[in-house]
Amino acid sequence: MNNIKRRICVVVTARPSYSRIKTALTAIQDHPELELQLVIAGSALLDRYGNAVDFIEKDGFKITAKVFMVLEGENPTTMAKTTGIGVMELTNVFYNLKPDAVVTIADRFETIATSIAAAYQNIPLIHIQGGEVTGSIDEKVRHANTKLADLHLVSSEDAKQRVIRLGENPEKVINTGCPSIDLAKQINSETKLNFNPIDKYGGVGSNLNWLDGYIVVMQHPVTTEYKNAKIQITETLKAIKELNYPAFWFWPNVDAGSDGTSNGIRAFREIEKPENIHFFKNMEPLDFLRLIKYSKALVGNSSTGIRECAYLGIPVINIGSRQNRRLRATNVVDVNCISNEIILATKKAISNGFYSSSEIYGNGSAGEQIAEILATEKLEFSKTITY
Repeated sequence: MNNIKRRICVVVTARPSYSRIKTALTAIQDHPELELQLVIAGSALLDRYGNAVDFIEKDGFKITAKVFMVLEGENPTTMAKTTGIGVMELTNVFYNLKPDAVVTIADRFETIATSIAAAYQNIPLIHIQGGEVTGSIDEKVRHANTKLADLHLVSSEDAKQRVIRLGENPEKVINTGCPSIDLAKQINSETKLNFNPIDKYGGVGSNLNWLDGYIVVMQHPVTTEYKNAKIQITETLKAIKELNYPAFWFWPNVDAGSDGTSNGIRAFREIEKPENIHFFKNMEPLDFLRLIKYSKALVGNSSTGIRECAYLGIPVINIGSRQNRRLRATNVVDVNCISNEIILATKKAISNGFYSSSEIYGNGSAGEQIAEILATEKLEFSKTITY
């Protein structure tokens, strides 16, 4: 009997990436034929972006290595330099860990560092959530990850066909659905919010009267429009304040423009003193989805609105170009980053109520599927590429 386990190295570089892979991490860790090597890097280690590493450790995962690689500045130059640092540091990590395969997640700018460090060392690379399209630098990074990867575990049939059209071997492109839908499925049968978000997570803002209804706001800078980040976030802040409806607001990811977004929030909060908004840095993934599930709507430009909210049937007001052309269900309404448009769409969403659940991004079994594929699929570095 062969007791040698496959060493699967998963690199988590940011807060949203953890919820995108959590159930797969659990399934890999529990699989008798797999050994999880968990590397936490980038903004997932930083307090100003929510210190996701604390939630990861609290969930019982043993962290194999930590990689500090984020250069301050939140502009295109620091994005490029952060990625370069990541390539150097992750190269050493992979050299020392000697994994049988490396997993890179989705499309954030720094994920290309994981792909380069693995591919250049002839380590089989598995890309999760390739083949999708969006309106920023993320799309270029995602497709570059696809071309460096040897196995593609995508989240939708639309994405599967796009990866195949990019020239990848159809036998190496598998639609598992998105692991974040697994989390949404876990909480979907619950009938009420089982925690007080302000008591449990603190944050900054007024003590809202949110029990009769609230919205959630998540707006990140658009990397290709980073110079407009402060202007764009101010339009949304004006809209939510004028709406005068209880709102839980989450701070942005680390991207080019996040300084402008953060400064816009701080300035608006200090000058306008909105009494209907409470700000959070981060939440445990399941609590975050619980908060979403019982909200009247999600406002902003997060992919949570496209993925998890489709499964949960939550109305979404999607602002601006960040999610352009991404596959979406009927729960999403697109608006420009103009306060009047945001107000009108949000009022309508609150009034109209919930939508039917959509499984365009999976049925809630992705994590176990991914682990089984990693245990049984032939994992090898592609020496040749055919078109």
